[in-house]
Amino acid sequence: MATKKEQVGKIKVTLVKSTIACLPQHKKVVESLGLKKINSFKIHNATPSILGMIDKVSYLVKVENV
Repeated sequence: MATKKEQVGKIKVTLVKSTIACLPQHKKVVESLGLKKINSFKIHNATPSILGMIDKVSYLVKVENV
């Protein structure tokens, strides 16, 4: 087990497309990322779980480094 804290970068995730016509699982992923309306954004740590969620809905969101 690693005892040092790993440096995790911050990313800004913005919803750029509507979730109306997407799969129900993708709607849940967008909701769990904290995005509700188009152009809403959240700042997350770039952990593997967050990056996996972003990869799943990459056609709906825009990602920027913070």
